[in-house]
Amino acid sequence: MKYGFIGCGNMGGALAKALSCATKEIILADFLNEKAQELAKNLGIIAGTNNDVVENCDKIFLAVKPQMYKDVLLSIKDILQEKKPVIISIAAGIKMEKITEILGFSLPIIRIMPNTPVQVGKGLIMYDFNDLVDERTVNEFVNDMAFAGILDKIDESLIDVGTAVSGCGPAYMFMFIDALAKGGVKCGLSEDKAILYAAATMEGAAKLLLESKISPEILKQNVCSPGGSTIKGVEALEQNGLYSACEDAVKKAFERNKELGK
Repeated sequence: MKYGFIGCGNMGGALAKALSCATKEIILADFLNEKAQELAKNLGIIAGTNNDVVENCDKIFLAVKPQMYKDVLLSIKDILQEKKPVIISIAAGIKMEKITEILGFSLPIIRIMPNTPVQVGKGLIMYDFNDLVDERTVNEFVNDMAFAGILDKIDESLIDVGTAVSGCGPAYMFMFIDALAKGGVKCGLSEDKAILYAAATMEGAAKLLLESKISPEILKQNVCSPGGSTIKGVEALEQNGLYSACEDAVKKAFERNKELGK
């Protein structure tokens, strides 16, 4: 099998779903076996145990919580040492050298940090890899994960801060959509229309930014006609500390990512 998953919760399941669009050579395993069985049936792949994954798969996603990493790795340590698969780690804060330290030996490791929009093929996945991963393996992995969204190579030293922006970012975006929608409701819109307008506007603005490659500051200015309504709204956001609040959110999340890796 090309891929295996140890853990198929929200993120592991979303990645498996995207990956299954490229290949059906996947085995799923989870602490809750029923969850793995149900997801495997829905995706047209198979489910098994952690040992089944390690014994039969070339690349293994470790999709468990950071607090569980040590116990899971030690439970499959002997098979890992024998089979030497590629480990694909998705845990916040857990560096590649930490995995090597836990195991006591080296394996090829790809570290990734996806965000939840991979569920709809619009995710952002940062990735890096150690010296034991060859170019062919990296290219195959990137191609197979294309249905998840954008994959971006970044030095591992920057993954924690990148996670504070893209990994945590969907929560911030949902809060902003919710806040805009609540403002619309207060001014007379129905809730469903207010959410639609806010969400579709965020999607469109993001697409415009990415495709135009114009800075967000200039794009903001382009919407702000002198004396118009937009500039009044922008002034309200600035006066209420939008920028400082967002900067602090990234800082706090980044600090927590570092704590998780200790």
